[in-house]
Amino acid sequence: MLTAVLYGLAASSALVIGSVAGSLWRPPRWITGTLLAFASGALISALAFELFEEAFHLGGAMRSGLGLLAGAAAFVLADTALDRYVTGRSGPEQREVTKAGARGGVGLALLAAVTLDGVPENLALGVSLASGVSLTLLVAIFFSNLPESLVGAVAMREAGRGRGAVIATWAVCALLLAAAVVLGRLAAGGLSDAVLAVALSFAGGAVIASLADTLMPEAFEHGRPVNAFATAGGFFLSFVLAA
Repeated sequence: MLTAVLYGLAASSALVIGSVAGSLWRPPRWITGTLLAFASGALISALAFELFEEAFHLGGAMRSGLGLLAGAAAFVLADTALDRYVTGRSGPEQREVTKAGARGGVGLALLAAVTLDGVPENLALGVSLASGVSLTLLVAIFFSNLPESLVGAVAMREAGRGRGAVIATWAVCALLLAAAVVLGRLAAGGLSDAVLAVALSFAGGAVIASLADTLMPEAFEHGRPVNAFATAGGFFLSFVLAA
């Protein structure tokens, strides 16, 4: 369990680092887009060669496939409900309002969206620890948390919040996501191979959905033209760590 605590703190520390940096400095959008692209490549590699591979090995194609689809559906439903609650809208414009909300002073909406994206990733990390240490997934989550908290801190500062309040808010978010790692590890402890396979693939499906819905669109929008190289670099680093 100590490993889960340490991994949770390590993965979530990027939120605090990003909030401190965003409170002091407004980075060019291409930097955050490039970092998100790097994180996307790393997460894809980690999911393919660690998380889902283990789920497939333990439960076969049927269980792992159904778990993957269920996890993706759960994320989409929760994400859609959050967007409608925060913005009162539906359709493609809602993500833009929620994620880039500094202009409307909705930095807290951005924080909520980042939390929703981070919970499945950190739960997946915790579940993966039941079958061994997952350094690859840890690195991928760290690099996905960093740019999102960086942009979120900038949004909150532009909305008029003090530097200390911004950092404290993101620190609370970091503790919540660290707890998600521990919760995932506790939930996976003592599970049969079949159930663990479903849990791993469910978490993986939620992460894939967050990639397609959040990280990769923002990386494409703001990280061009180097986003493709950054994605490849993240994939390669994650693959090397998993090998």
